Amino acid sequence: MPKIDLDSIEQRSGSTYPQPFAADMAKRRTRRFGPAVGFTDFGVAQVTLEPGGISSQRHWHESEDEFVVMIEGEAVLVEEDGETLLRPGDCASFLKGVANGHHLVNRSDADCVFIAVGRPPLGNCHYPDVDLYWDAEAGRFTRKDGTLHDAGR
Repeated sequence: MPKIDLDSIEQRSGSTYPQPFAADMAKRRTRRFGPAVGFTDFGVAQVTLEPGGISSQRHWHESEDEFVVMIEGEAVLVEEDGETLLRPGDCASFLKGVANGHHLVNRSDADCVFIAVGRPPLGNCHYPDVDLYWDAEAGRFTRKDGTLHDAGR
């Protein structure tokens, strides 16, 4: 199995969310392995959250399962039913179609690193805490009432 040179994969900051939601992603850096190695059936990303960073807006997908493995540091998994501390080796899974909005928050004083596995986004995505919705058919973010945000994906 070929070893992946992490330094050869660009680590990106930011988000495709429209403002003001994109600003919340300033403390997240992501390396996406799929495009770099040619995966087409699923996506894998290494995500680093600086102290105070969040992985995403709290969300759930209609048609994509997600799986997370904490590698370094710690983060709090925030979901509908409460919060759970994740440390190295801990895993979390999120089934498609289950309306359990989730994200990770780094409340520690050090970076945390995790691996996220899922399918490239194909379906709609819901964001229960903010006025945001990913409309997969249209290929853009809208407000929950269907009106467009000023910026799109």
